[in-house]
Amino acid sequence: MCSSDLEEEEISLAVPDDLASPASTTIVSLPGEIDVTNAPAVQALITEALAPGVTVVVADLTATGFCDSAGLRHLLLAHRQIAQAGAQLRLAIPPDGPLGPVTELTGINRYVAVYPTLRRAVDGGPPSG
Repeated sequence: MCSSDLEEEEISLAVPDDLASPASTTIVSLPGEIDVTNAPAVQALITEALAPGVTVVVADLTATGFCDSAGLRHLLLAHRQIAQAGAQLRLAIPPDGPLGPVTELTGINRYVAVYPTLRRAVDGGPPSG
């Protein structure tokens, strides 16, 4: 995947019609693959979602089937940037999906709130990890 592929994939900052969220929450739908070629663009997309009044950014990885170490690193960097702005990054990652074991093995769930569904990530509460 090259960086121009990021623009071709389904990536959005919109809230799905069937998922109401507070005005202070923004959902970012991420691509099917996150790797060294698009990880910086993914990080930028996540951090750019932090508009005035937004206190929670939800990164929707429910359709993401692959994320390499560069992708994980850039998710952590996005988390740090958002935390420094006084907001929270939440990751929606199904535990039985391809990235579920990755969050456990790498321990990313100790640093970033990981939720098993997009709905739970939007609603908040205790994360799954």
